[in-house]
Amino acid sequence: MVIRVDAHKLAYMALPKAGCSSVKEALARIDPAVTLPAEHDITVETWHAIYPTQRFRKHRWIDLDGHFRFCVVRDPIKRLLSVYTNRVLEFGDLRNSRNIRRGHVDLPVDPDPDFFFTNLEAYKAASSSINHHAIAADIFLGGAFNRYSRVYRTEELGQLAWDLSLWTRQDVAMPRGNASGSALSLDDLKGQTIDAIRPFLDHEYSFLSDYYQNPLGGRLYDACVTQTRRVS
Repeated sequence: MVIRVDAHKLAYMALPKAGCSSVKEALARIDPAVTLPAEHDITVETWHAIYPTQRFRKHRWIDLDGHFRFCVVRDPIKRLLSVYTNRVLEFGDLRNSRNIRRGHVDLPVDPDPDFFFTNLEAYKAASSSINHHAIAADIFLGGAFNRYSRVYRTEELGQLAWDLSLWTRQDVAMPRGNASGSALSLDDLKGQTIDAIRPFLDHEYSFLSDYYQNPLGGRLYDACVTQTRRVS
């Protein structure tokens, strides 16, 4: 679903784990069509209930002439790792998986990151939430960026707030919503784990090549590590 704020002629296509909680909150607070609950009742889920994130469908972009059409993208490695730190560790999505709880799938609900990522496809099949947050960016944003007025990186959320302020002639604040409290980097994963997620990351970096460079360099991580050790 395209998130539209027609009063200000805004159209936003959300990508999970790419600042969408922050952007949704910023939009909801300036959208006259939205009635917010009391502040003490607001959680991060409030924004997703107001503006659900759905996959890209071309027909949903009809009648958007004159709208400021934008999306936000994130470095693929950071986005994928946040699925584990945020959805697995902080929100406990795997504990809420009926397939796992009922024994339909033999997977631990508290996997370490290496087990989780080497079995990512199995976890996506077992948990709709994990699947939703780990789907490729082009599924949510469409196969090309020429339909957008501007594409922002998550590092540019401050610029997005400024641009929205200019566009709407209102003060737009960009809070940092749903930030993960746990740190995880590629260096924390085993080489074989990195190789297991390489096909997904290569696809993501290819799609986002105008915004992020693939740091893996097109070579298998284990092979690189082995060669480096031999040389040294």
